[in-house]
Amino acid sequence: MDIQKYQAFLKTIEYGSITKAAEALSYSQSGVSRMIQEVEKELGLSLLERGRGGVRLTSEGIKLLPQMKALCSAYQSLQQQADDLKGLETGLIRIGTFSSVATHWLPNIIKEFQKNHPNIEYELLLGDYREIETWIQEGRVDCGFLRLPTLPELDTIFLEQDDFLAILPKNHPLADVERVSLKDLCQEPFLLLEKDKNTETADFFRQHNLSPNVHFTTWDDYAVLSMVECGLGVSLLPRLILRRNPYGVAIKELETPIHRNIALALRDRNTAPLAVKRFLDYLSYR
Repeated sequence: MDIQKYQAFLKTIEYGSITKAAEALSYSQSGVSRMIQEVEKELGLSLLERGRGGVRLTSEGIKLLPQMKALCSAYQSLQQQADDLKGLETGLIRIGTFSSVATHWLPNIIKEFQKNHPNIEYELLLGDYREIETWIQEGRVDCGFLRLPTLPELDTIFLEQDDFLAILPKNHPLADVERVSLKDLCQEPFLLLEKDKNTETADFFRQHNLSPNVHFTTWDDYAVLSMVECGLGVSLLPRLILRRNPYGVAIKELETPIHRNIALALRDRNTAPLAVKRFLDYLSYR
């Protein structure tokens, strides 16, 4: 029995779409369709109805769904126990992260972890806060770096308060002042780092009853820095992004400090795989 085809079947039911399940699993659409057909052939039953709106379970599929979930859950438990018995000789840690943590924290953490556990493999998935929350909930990743507050059902480990700083072209008049106000930034063309549409930067301005003069939006931290360097506007970025900053920009503290709280989140650290539990011990090396 190939457990992957049952996992693909469950993912298809979860998303209600073969296409979306394939994207979530990083498989081809035809590959997921083939695995579903193999499940149906193996059981000798038609389990899915396919239509323009997606897929849904047949009556036989509804009756067998709990057993399929139990099967995949038992297999995951088997894998975890096997990894525990092997004493971290091998294993895989799947981590959800955003770009600044992937660039500035994870290399140091993994470097130290590998000194004692050289055969552990890693899978890093880059996303925004909401995507990472979903990946943790669904079991797509073992743990993920997030901004607090997050979903109440997640188990979190607070790591650091990360201040936001004003980013200006080097020849900008505000580059000579000691601290910059949010009101000053609203008078300039603003480059908005927008992730998941509900950006934390825009939230800061709303909390102070201000509205930035947004000229550009982008998901890329370093695209913001490059555009500020070229004199296209000003911005706000977290201090973590600005470590080892290679861009010719002026970086200024804010008159009214604002920050984000970064944490590592899991579904439950007590039931996490052994490799993940040991990985938590190395977070201080960030």
